[in-house]
Amino acid sequence: MSPLDTVDFGHRQLIVRREPGLALRAAWRSVVVLSILGVAALVLAVLALGVGQYPVPPGQVVAILLGQDTSFASVLVLEWRMPRILLALLIGAALGVSGAIFQALTRNPLGSPDVIGFDFGAYTGALIAIAALGGGYYTTSISAVIGGLATAVVVYLLSYKNGLAGFRLIIVGIAVSAVLSSVCQWIILKIRLHQAITASVWQQGSLNGLEWAQVYPVLGGLAVGAVMLMVVGPQLPILQMGDDAAGALGIRPGRVRLAYFGIGVLLIAVAAAAAGPISFVALAAPQLARRLTGAPGVGLMSAAAMGAFLLLGSDLIALKIFAPTELPVGAVTVTLGGLYLVYLLVVQARRR
Repeated sequence: MSPLDTVDFGHRQLIVRREPGLALRAAWRSVVVLSILGVAALVLAVLALGVGQYPVPPGQVVAILLGQDTSFASVLVLEWRMPRILLALLIGAALGVSGAIFQALTRNPLGSPDVIGFDFGAYTGALIAIAALGGGYYTTSISAVIGGLATAVVVYLLSYKNGLAGFRLIIVGIAVSAVLSSVCQWIILKIRLHQAITASVWQQGSLNGLEWAQVYPVLGGLAVGAVMLMVVGPQLPILQMGDDAAGALGIRPGRVRLAYFGIGVLLIAVAAAAAGPISFVALAAPQLARRLTGAPGVGLMSAAAMGAFLLLGSDLIALKIFAPTELPVGAVTVTLGGLYLVYLLVVQARRR
């Protein structure tokens, strides 16, 4: 029996599959919450597929998805609207998992990648591409990934001192984010008006105009992240118990923490490259999922499901609230996330 098999967080467990050397377990409450979130996301997806200048009733959307309707509406649903919905689910899941990883590593509910500043790193990379290279979609996306990764490396190096302390990581990330914000403002003052407008639109975080061509790179990036998570194994709950406990269970905290750090950065970079920096989903999704499941730690699966649900729900609000004008989904998540951040800060202050 491995050390991981002996860890019990007090939940009633459901053994989903058991083979020699492999055990996949889930708490009953977590399974129920995941199922509810999955059904809710499916309902939102059906509703969102019918929203637009040419409305499609939910019943017809279901018929199209089942292949029972091949009218012109099927082109709208499958070719024009489906990529946006899939990307909302995929990017939301990526943001949720990334937020869960960093909140677990820092052991702080404020330790999400957008608070730490990785979003601003991606925006800085995209802004440089827009100013210097013209701002094509793929050029901007690749530059955003490079900017996010470079920012993560800088934050990691500056915050590392005899190990990676969570509070130090957050403080250094906020400081680096402030510096990058000043750099971005200076670049915007120097570039041309149409470039500044393009940068402003990208900064908001939007799913508008995304097509099937943008789905496949996101799928590829998430697949790489999923494989890396499987290679590292389910060791994140062990890290949350502290380095001494993790070491006693045979875990190398520094190496495992660095691996999770890289995975979290990869996921947030992929999300930002596809749709721009979408704030507060990574902050809110893990904590909301944790409260619903009643888990003692941040769960990756529940955070992914909650992130997908939150982003798709926010995108549906962005489509409907000022229809036919479509808001950037980032404007909705910032509004909702700002309220959640105030609540979180009040709760943290009362605990102290």
